[in-house]
Order: sequence, then structure tokens, then C-alpha cells
Amino acid sequence: MKNLMFAVLCIAALFSNCIDAKPVKKILILTSNLIDMGDPEKHDARNNLWEVAPPYHIFLNHGFEVDFVSPKGGKVEFQMFAMGISKYTIKYEGFLDKTNNTLKPADINPDDYWGVYIGGGYGPLFDVANDKAIQSIIARIYEAGGIVGSAGHGAGAFADVVLSSGEFMVKGKKVAGFPNSTEVTKSWAKQGTLLPIMVEDKLNKNGAFAQNKKTLKDKTEVVVDGRIVSTLFLDSAAIVAKEMIIAHQQ
Repeated sequence: MKNLMFAVLCIAALFSNCIDAKPVKKILILTSNLIDMGDPEKHDARNNLWEVAPPYHIFLNHGFEVDFVSPKGGKVEFQMFAMGISKYTIKYEGFLDKTNNTLKPADINPDDYWGVYIGGGYGPLFDVANDKAIQSIIARIYEAGGIVGSAGHGAGAFADVVLSSGEFMVKGKKVAGFPNSTEVTKSWAKQGTLLPIMVEDKLNKNGAFAQNKKTLKDKTEVVVDGRIVSTLFLDSAAIVAKEMIIAHQQ
């Protein structure tokens, strides 16, 4: 009888611990609703698949639930064709189910997330970067000890985030974002003339130490400074996700 009572108490304690246990926090990926830059030639301003799908895959495969948010919610569009891990995650990991039904900022409780990630494509520079609700979400996650990550133009989308102290989140941090030297050689945004900001300039203006192809020995390097993880180009987007997880678990 004593053994039975002991077993019952153990089971009760186990269920009690399960009830009291805090849910594992999620990761939030920011995306743009834009398709073009609004110019007569309609230059592409969608999200970059190769900077979003691989990190999504990494987060999932480390056991984290992933939510997507965009300024307007709903379906978001991608440039670049599906290949490699991007094709895999679309076919087997529900990537399009998520990105066809992104959440709106009002749907997001920042306390549910341990980190926030944003890839490039030009779209985020136009709508995510100046969306006050999304900027507030980023600030709250960061100030709660969360990790912020980016690839390519993604850094430009959080360059203007202001903390409760009144200072820019990027102030005093080394941050890698799509560099001016590359932007001015590309026709994608008419050598940058169609853009609302140049990522490197905006980072430096707000007190960051913007990294570029001269400051980094390897242009594919992932830069980790405190709780901001970033890289210049799409090559290392998946590594940004992994480094974010490492920072989160420390």
C-alpha cells in the first residue's frame, strides 16, 4: 500500500511540474509585404528566399517554433528560386504555410520570443524599417535579453530601433549589413538610388560600427557583438541562425 501511495505522489508531482513549467519561447522572423520599389520600372523589393528559408530550417531543427510577422500580415513574396535547403524546407517543413499567413504586429506578444531574425531582399528597408509596431517588438525582445539577427539588407530594418533608454539598439555594436561598396555597383536598386536608406550609412549614423568588405577578412564572416548577430551577404544566413541559438543558450 505504501508503495502504491508513493507511486501516486510521484505521478502527481510529475504532472504538477508539467503544469508549472514555462513554455519554450519561440523565434520571430520579420518579413516585408512589398513586391516592388514603387518606381516605374518596378524594381524587385521582395524578401530574399536564401536569407530566410535556411535560418527557418536551422531554428526548426534545433527544436524551436517559428512565427513570421509582416507589417500588414498575410502572404509575403520571395525572390530567388528554391534550391538546396530552401527547396527542402518548402517541401517538408511548412515554410510556405507560414509565409502565406504571416502574423500582423498586433498579433505578437514579444514576451513569447527569445529572439528575432530578419533577412534581406530590399522590401524590409521600405516597410519593416519604419513600422513603429515592429520596431517596438524588436526593442522589447532585445531589452528582455533576446537575440537579434540579420543577413544582408536585414540590418537596415532594425538600424532605427530605439531602446527605452532613448539610444539606438545598434549604438556601439559591430553590425554587418549590405555594404555601400557593393550596393553602388548593382543595378538592383539603380546603384542604391531607389532606396530609402543605404544600410551601411544608416548603421554608422545611429552609432554602430558598420562592418564591410574592408573591415572583415572574410566577407562571409558572421559578426557577433553582444546580442546582435549579423552578416553582410546571403552566404552565411544559416550560420547567423546557429550563432543566435548559441548566444541564446549561453
